Parts: sequence; structure tokens; C-alpha cells
Amino acid sequence: MRSKSRSLTVQRIALHMVLTPLAIIWLFPLWMMVVFSTMPDHGIFSPEIVLWPSAEFAANFRNLQADTNFIRAMFISITVAIIYTALSVMLTSMAGWALARYRFAGRTMVVAIILGTITLPFAVVVIPQFIMVAREFKLANTWIALIVPPLFNSLGVLFMRQAFSMMPGELFDAARVEGVREWRIFLHIALPLARPTMAALAIILFLSSWNNYLWPLLINSRPNMMTAPVALGTLIGLTRVSWGGIMVGAVLLTAPVLVVFVFLQRHFIAGISAGAVK
Repeated sequence: MRSKSRSLTVQRIALHMVLTPLAIIWLFPLWMMVVFSTMPDHGIFSPEIVLWPSAEFAANFRNLQADTNFIRAMFISITVAIIYTALSVMLTSMAGWALARYRFAGRTMVVAIILGTITLPFAVVVIPQFIMVAREFKLANTWIALIVPPLFNSLGVLFMRQAFSMMPGELFDAARVEGVREWRIFLHIALPLARPTMAALAIILFLSSWNNYLWPLLINSRPNMMTAPVALGTLIGLTRVSWGGIMVGAVLLTAPVLVVFVFLQRHFIAGISAGAVK
């Protein structure tokens, strides 16, 4: 027993010795992003290697705010990401529940179509989608145009379908025998059981909305409707690039993602690993 415990300790030490340098290599660019955000533009390209922050973060942020109104852009991005994530998780959960628990004609075909849409790159549908939203529905430069068109997520539907398929059907049959209505079964039994999967999906959808650049760039032409990634892209001009402002914006864009992951990491890991066990 003692030799087995000693062997496990040696394995843990060896694993940490391998993973620690890899973690440092992965974190080093993030640390340098923070360092560059505190330096003036000329200091970023200095031949000297600087590994510690300076004192220009506030000045870079003021320049960023003056050039892009970045605070409003961050507010728009956060609002759009939160609303999009909440609505998309609910819609994909309902679609996944229907595909997993109901028997209807054409269900296999619906699943096949959803699988097929995953293989389509966004560039294939972006032009028809833009024409429909901007020209036919006249919704350019609106909150609806930012939130509604990307709501249906094929990966999310399949993700939730798999989660609901792994749940015991006898549990839902027993609830139906007791006279529980279908919407109560879905809201009060199925969704609480799928909470880890929903948390993992919420992180994926939040990141998708938060990092979305092409669609907000196309559908919004007004400066007061720019999301944070689009606002950050405007700092790259033909004759001038505000590297300090870009680094500050990159730090501010990274912070909410880290906060979301820290609060939901336990559910995220549980949701990702749930599909490995049936």
C-alpha cells in the first residue's frame, strides 16, 4: 500500500514537472499583453526586453476611449453576449429536448440537416443573411440584428440533445404518470439535471458572441453601435496604428472571459466530461 502511494506521488510530481513549463509557455503571451498595455507605443517596439509593467496604462486607456468610445462598445458587447447566451441556451435546450424525447416524422432528417449545417462555414451564409436582415427586414444598426440572427446554434442543439438522451426515460415517464405537464417536466426535471451541460454550452456561446467580429462589422455601420472587437479593429489605420490602445483593449476583452470561466469552470468541466460516460 505504501509503495502504491509513493508511486502515485512520483507520478503527480512528474506530471507537474511536465505541465508547469507548458503552462508558463501558454501564459507568457498573456502576460506580455498586460505588460505592453502599460507601455507607450515606442516602448513596445524597443529592442530591450521588458518583462514588468510600466505606468502608461491610464494614458493608453484615455487614448483608446478618445478614439473609439470603448466603454460604450464594451457595454454593447457585454449586453449582447449575455442576452444572446441566455436566449440561445434556452432555444437550443428546447430543440435538443424535442429531438431527444419526442418521436415524430422526419426527426432523423432534422438531425441530419442540423449536422450538415455545422459543416457550412459562416462565409457561405453571411451575404444572404446580411441581405435578408439589412435590406428585407430593415434591421441594420439595431440590437435585434446583433442578437437574433446568430441565435440558432447547431452545435448547441446537438450538445443538449446528447445530454437529454443520456437521462433515464423512466424518470420522465413516472412524472407523466403523476400528471405532471410536459413543460413542467422540461423546466423542473430535465433542465436541472442538464445544468452542467448548459453551463458548458453557455461558456461556448458567450465566447462565440464575445469574439464575433464579422457579423457586427457588417450589420452595424454607426459608431455608437460598434461592439468591442469592431471598435478595437478601427485602431488599425493606413498611416497610424495605436498599439498601446490595442493592447489595453485586448486586456479588457480578455478579462470578462476569464471571469465567466472562473465562475463556471466546475460546471464546464462536468459538462464536457458528461458525454464520455453513458
